[in-house]
Formats: sequence, structure tokens, C-alpha cells
Amino acid sequence: MKENYGNLYLIPTTLGENEPLEVLPISIKQAIERINYFIVENEKTARRFIKKISSNKSQAGLHIELLNKFTEPEHIPTFLDPCFEGFHVGIISEAGCPGIADPGADVVKIAHEKQLKVVPLVGPSSILLGLMASGLNGQSFAFNGYLPIDTVERKKSIKKAEKLSRESQQTQIWIETPYRNDKLYTEFVRTLSPKTRLTVATDITLPTEYICTKLAEDWKHVTLDLHKRPTIFMILAS
Repeated sequence: MKENYGNLYLIPTTLGENEPLEVLPISIKQAIERINYFIVENEKTARRFIKKISSNKSQAGLHIELLNKFTEPEHIPTFLDPCFEGFHVGIISEAGCPGIADPGADVVKIAHEKQLKVVPLVGPSSILLGLMASGLNGQSFAFNGYLPIDTVERKKSIKKAEKLSRESQQTQIWIETPYRNDKLYTEFVRTLSPKTRLTVATDITLPTEYICTKLAEDWKHVTLDLHKRPTIFMILAS
């Protein structure tokens, strides 16, 4: 890593509409104030976040590259070109931490290949915060991303993960597209063994935050409204 190269900063954002500095350390503000090159998923929300963090920063002086499902893979390495001219580059996630359930990992991989310094900054991760508050096994856990949409395949995946959890005492973690949360919650309650512990963690760090762990059999008596609310689901089988 050469000293005259710029660094790649991984810049976390909030998990909802709360004020950034309520949940983010001052180091995020300091980083944004010295960076003008950013890699983001959505330019509009990224600019709004930057303005909230540093209201005096010139929006006209920002150089923004988009990293999302429409980005051509061959263009991604060029996003780091400013680093070789001595400028720092920042990745801003849509929510939470870059590189964790986030396309920013592709840029980080290239940065290591190019021997650039990668600097992760502290911020909220719904996966880790949910796990911390779950009471499930925090020493052995697996984040599995999304479950299949197909009902039959989803049920098979849940049972397979539950079996693995029971055998290894490993916490299994998922997220879901927010508008499908209620359906997935119902599927967990119907599919899991009665004594398997299920954690539902929604709106983490927001005023409407709800985190609760119960046996699957006890969740059958609980009605939740998780529609369009960012939610983490976790299980630990006994």
C-alpha cells in the first residue's frame, strides 16, 4: 500500500429516517467532509445523507458513481481511479454498513487486489445489533441472506437451517424484502419446531424498534405488523 494513494472508506448510514448523528459517530462526519468521490447505490438518497451529515459541503463538488444491479462489472474498477491520484473514495450503503449484505463488497475486493488501504468506519449493522439483542448464540452464527420465494422451497430451506442449528447450536439469520415480512413471519411460525427459539427484530435503532425472542409455539399467539418495516429473523433450535 503506497502512502501517496487515497484510501477507500466504508461509510455506514442510518437504518431508517432518524437523524444521522443520533446513531453515527463523529468520525463519519469527519470522513465525509474530506471526501468528494463517492460510490453509492442511489444518488438522490446518498446526496440527502451527505447533506444531513455536512450541511455546508458543496453538492456541486461531489463526484458520484452508481453501484447497483444496473452497473456493468467492467466499470467497477474505474470507480477507484481517484485513489491513484491521491484522493480518498467513500462507499455509502443505502442502509447500515457497506459490504454487509451490500454490493460494496465488490469494490472492496478490487481495492485489496489493487493494494489500496480499506478503512471501515463504525456504524449500525442490523444483523449484528439484532443478534446482540436476541439472546441467541453470538459465538457461532450464519447470515443466510434471503430465503427462496417459492413456498415449498422456502419451507425446505427453513427446515434445513433449523436442522443445522440444532446439530451445531448455530444461530441462523435472514432478512427479507420488507413487503414480504408478514408472509415470512407466518411461514416461520408454521414451519419451525415448537421449541425452536425465533427472534424478530424490526426497525432497529428507530423509535418504533421491536426486538423479541420467543419459542416458535409461543409466537403462534402473537400478531405482528411487519409490513414494509426492515426486519431481521433469527432462529436457534434446541
